[in-house]
Amino acid sequence: MKKYKLYIVASSLALFTAIGISSCTDKFEEYNTDTSRLTELDASAVGNAFAASQHRGVMFSWQLFNSLFGDLQAQYFGNIAQNFGSDRNVMVGNWLNGAWNGFYNQAPALLGVLENTKPGGKAANPAVYAIANIWKVRMYQPMTDYWGPIPYSAVGNGLKQVDYDAQDVIYKDFLTTLAKSTADLQAFKGKNVLGNNDLIYNGDVDQWIRFANTLRLRIAIRISGVEPALAKSNAEAAVAGGVMETNAHDAYIKTTANNINSMNQATAWNEFRMSAAMESVLTGYEDPRITKMYAPIEGTTATYKGIRNGYTQVELGLPANQNTKLSNVNDRFTPANQNTNPFEVIMSAEAWFLRAEGVLKGWNMGGGTAKTYYEKGIETSMKQWGISDAAAIAAYTASTKTPIAVTGAVVSPALSDITIVWSADASKQLEQIITQKWIALWPNGVEAWTEYRRTGFPKLYPRMNSESLVVSKDQVVRRVPYVIGETQTNPAGLATGVAKLGGADNEATRLWWNK
Repeated sequence: MKKYKLYIVASSLALFTAIGISSCTDKFEEYNTDTSRLTELDASAVGNAFAASQHRGVMFSWQLFNSLFGDLQAQYFGNIAQNFGSDRNVMVGNWLNGAWNGFYNQAPALLGVLENTKPGGKAANPAVYAIANIWKVRMYQPMTDYWGPIPYSAVGNGLKQVDYDAQDVIYKDFLTTLAKSTADLQAFKGKNVLGNNDLIYNGDVDQWIRFANTLRLRIAIRISGVEPALAKSNAEAAVAGGVMETNAHDAYIKTTANNINSMNQATAWNEFRMSAAMESVLTGYEDPRITKMYAPIEGTTATYKGIRNGYTQVELGLPANQNTKLSNVNDRFTPANQNTNPFEVIMSAEAWFLRAEGVLKGWNMGGGTAKTYYEKGIETSMKQWGISDAAAIAAYTASTKTPIAVTGAVVSPALSDITIVWSADASKQLEQIITQKWIALWPNGVEAWTEYRRTGFPKLYPRMNSESLVVSKDQVVRRVPYVIGETQTNPAGLATGVAKLGGADNEATRLWWNK
């Protein structure tokens, strides 16, 4: 078999060094990657690299990136580990450092492989390269939504200094990349590329076009407060090009014994439980999805209890906060199913809620009303979770129920007075859309936290305590600070990021799209 030499571009920022990462517990991921190696592989390595990039691109350092920050800030879960401070807005440096390096040491390598495939490179693999670029956007988006300016265009430059791109530059490149990639894929509609090496769609080009357009719509909504004209044109083009609509379009990453679901793995460590915010909303709405997401407390069959975010170490020891009195995840998300439970990437329900918000902005989202798209989002989410009874879905959509007060170590008032049934009051409609999108995004806490920062919805509980010097318990963490590893290995590059941030390098500084 003829061999091609593929230069796997080092995606770490400290290029050509061996990097080892550890943290305060032995449960955190550990990396020790020799990024100086050049590996000679045959052409099938392109497909293998893509499969690896898919898995690592969303499940890298899951505990550090998702569970201990995004999920807690979105209030999907509350922390129960007494020694963990991130639920009290502590920006734990080792954890963030591990999340940062977990991404840059693994996820972006695919583009380097394709750029350096001999012969032909990207020119010989146009469909694969277009899909790879779509995936690149999906990989990088949560990173910039965590930190703001990050290394992006200069990653893999082979230099000691890797400069950061401003967030507006990154976001605009996202839109350009997605537009070009979907245009390039038009010639391949109805065809299959990558096959089994595509862990999401088995190489179905038409599915990737819908995925890309949905991602483009998400990004357009994200920047609508700072670039309204650019947002509108891209959102309308995305919808016209075809976005995800049914559960057949949902994007899941397949899991196996070699590519496990990292969320399932993390639940074994017994660090979090259902949040009081989720209890208030899901119980108040009598939402059937609660039984699919969480488990009843021990000794019951239908009692679900959550915990407020931000308890101190002492408060976490109170009887009401004991593990057995709080709801864990549904069995689907336990370690026993880590080899079989697929990992959610983007769901079709989100696209309907994005379109509903677009209509509120006066955009052409396909001719429907905000109400129609909102209700379609609810229906699609219900079906995603296996709730298919049309009468039950219709009754839920028409419900006037509201979130409820919750009891526990403290009594917490109802989270909001927002109903499920579409309101005639225009001032309540965005809150309704985002509240239902918050439910539908579960367990993607990173995206839910990002939307909360952008909109202020759903209304969430203040933290019981905050140990941040710049964000009080009643305020919102807007980003996370840059990591210690960058001060040691890429200080000049880091300085370019801080200069483009538009504020202090702390958790109170708003990101570009959130100004």
